Amino acid sequence: MSAVPPVTVDPNATLETRAARFPVHQIWLASSQRAVTYREADGADSNALPLVLLHGIGSGAASWVQQFAGLGDTRRVLAWDAPGYGASTPVDAASPTASDYATVLKEWLDGLGVERCVLVGHSLGAIVAGAFAVAHPQRVAGLLLLSPAGGYGAASAQVRSTKRDQRLAMLNELGPQGLAEKRSTNMLSAHASDEARAWVRWNMSRVIPHGYAQATHLLANADLASDLARYSGRVAVAVGADDTITTPEACERLAQAARTPLQVVPRAGHAGYIEAPAAYTAIIDTFCRTSDGQRSQ
Repeated sequence: MSAVPPVTVDPNATLETRAARFPVHQIWLASSQRAVTYREADGADSNALPLVLLHGIGSGAASWVQQFAGLGDTRRVLAWDAPGYGASTPVDAASPTASDYATVLKEWLDGLGVERCVLVGHSLGAIVAGAFAVAHPQRVAGLLLLSPAGGYGAASAQVRSTKRDQRLAMLNELGPQGLAEKRSTNMLSAHASDEARAWVRWNMSRVIPHGYAQATHLLANADLASDLARYSGRVAVAVGADDTITTPEACERLAQAARTPLQVVPRAGHAGYIEAPAAYTAIIDTFCRTSDGQRSQ
């Protein structure tokens, strides 16, 4: 009798199945002749404000599936693929600013009928969220920034170009798959599970080089602290205690610009919402419930 061959499980197939619980949707924005792809959990509680989630530079809408699962029963939860990610049309500018992305964000929310929301930005997504909140404060009931990237817009021209060119060179050398293998470890703390590490790699390996390059320019051009200093709405800032990319010290400066205390999450790194989903989903849920009272303001 011949031996039964071992069953091989493709780890990527499991991740694909996980993402498929919240399938990709696409909307065509006729006003700007562009497409935006996104994922959604359509919560049944119509009295709750929609929750809009903006991912970072090495990620995508699928990275939020644990928040969809945790919060999608009580409110509408939306996460876009930023311009140049997924099948979303890139912005037009070769070296864009935060306002270029904020304009698309407004058009996307208009297209989905979202007049007012709770807006959450992670890392580079915080830059877009901050620019949108300043431009359209009446649309934002609450602004929650998770491990926000501040951008290098206030730095010297040399620092800005060096930071930009180093990241672009890494992209050209490694490509998305290489980026995922080399950079994903930095996104998490030493406490992260193997599953969380695989999930970060899966999302990062799917970035589109052109969109990632444009986002690199955005990072070099942006100055989130300046936007937060001008914004008078409700803001909260949280960071993982073990975040080595946007460190607690750097996030403290952004929290001070926003005139709000910094919340530090223990045993979490940069992609804290992936490796410590219960803690981050609780933070988002609490912030949303408080913001629901400002639905019509």
